[in-house]
Amino acid sequence: MITVHAYQGKTVAVFGLARSGLASVEALVSGGARVLAGDDNAEKCAAAKKLGAEVINLGAVNWREVAAFVVSPGVPLTHPAPHPYIAAAQAAGVPVIGDMELFAQARADLPIASVVAVTGTNGKSTTTALIGHVLQKTDHAAAVGGNIGRAVLDLDPLPEGGIYVLEVSSYQIDLMQSFVPDVAVLLNITPDHLDRHGDMAHYEAVKERLFAGQTTNHAAVIGVDDAHGIRFASRLAAAHNQRVIPISADYVPGGGIGVKDGILLDGIEGAMVPIGNLAGAVALRGRHNWQNAAAAYAAARALGVPAGAAFRALMTFPGLEHRIERVAVAGNIEFVNDSKATNVDAASKALATFERIYWIAGGRPKTADLSELSPLFPRIRRAYLIGEAAKDFAASLNGKVDHVIAGDLNAAVTMAHADAMKDGAPATVLLSPACASFDQFSDYEARGRAFKELVGRVVTHTELAFAGEGR
Repeated sequence: MITVHAYQGKTVAVFGLARSGLASVEALVSGGARVLAGDDNAEKCAAAKKLGAEVINLGAVNWREVAAFVVSPGVPLTHPAPHPYIAAAQAAGVPVIGDMELFAQARADLPIASVVAVTGTNGKSTTTALIGHVLQKTDHAAAVGGNIGRAVLDLDPLPEGGIYVLEVSSYQIDLMQSFVPDVAVLLNITPDHLDRHGDMAHYEAVKERLFAGQTTNHAAVIGVDDAHGIRFASRLAAAHNQRVIPISADYVPGGGIGVKDGILLDGIEGAMVPIGNLAGAVALRGRHNWQNAAAAYAAARALGVPAGAAFRALMTFPGLEHRIERVAVAGNIEFVNDSKATNVDAASKALATFERIYWIAGGRPKTADLSELSPLFPRIRRAYLIGEAAKDFAASLNGKVDHVIAGDLNAAVTMAHADAMKDGAPATVLLSPACASFDQFSDYEARGRAFKELVGRVVTHTELAFAGEGR
């Protein structure tokens, strides 16, 4: 655990007692703060009380006695309106911050270490884990956490020279004030979370704040495969505040890292140097993963990892669960769990990775319109639609893609397996929902686990070869 001493002898309020909230409570109490905690969940309140917090109704707090208000990233900050507690705290002049800001305040008391922060609409979890993997495989003391895995304050303090590799969401960036990463990574920006940020302009501005405090000793790794990335990288480069390393999955940008036809190319020193072929990395299949690999390689190089060592480490990455995860191979059929694809853009990455697809999609939609995927429709042999999105997705696919409303995941997996078996040709049964999971599952992880269990049931043991044993 990382202890926060900045509020010793002061009162701090904490609202939202999930993973990061409880870690914040423990870090603050250990640092000598008086913590007032609140949450709608009685079990979480009990957990906070065991950690030393005073569990109260925060609506009754005298905010003028509070030094800081630490809120869960999910609590509305600006849109559609500030949460009442946040509005009250701001009216009293109380800083509203999150666990990442607490970590930034704790850094002065920790051994000197570097921080890598990864953000983006899609790919940030894979890239964060990939950077951590590369650093660990090249003999660096590296800890991975933040919006992935363990909360940042739940990590063990690293020795001098260590590297914290942190996934940060736009919600977390919104709550930062003094957080400055040594290497900041922005992969991409596509429409998402607009209910929280209001519009794309505000969403983009929040993401850009991750880079605001960087100086010439810091590096900014920017994906330039979308219009915003191109504009933002150009602005940063012109300002000369930090070193800018552009990355692409399609070409080698000047002074950056790129992938062309699967070959990782390094142009950081000016000349384009081929580093290696990513084709052999099963966990990094697809153009979107090429961008992730380029970002991880660029971050590692910015931290001083030699090119060859960084590439060799990339190639041993095992991948992340629920992200284009090969679950099983049965004859000519591959089963892939991409439950993390909770929006259309994320699903497009998986659909672009495979050729003959029996696609399971649906859940709680963020959009009813699948037209963005139309260039990929020829790859889809049939779609199996589930959850609240089923009828609207069916309407969007009508006349373009063969589809059936399966209703639930059990029926979808059964039907997709049967159809792929009848097809006889090499094919992929792909769960890439393009939707949130909350209509039928507690989260995307529960949905992905259910898919894997169902695959184990519908595929017979005689035809099943689990990932690593098959082709």
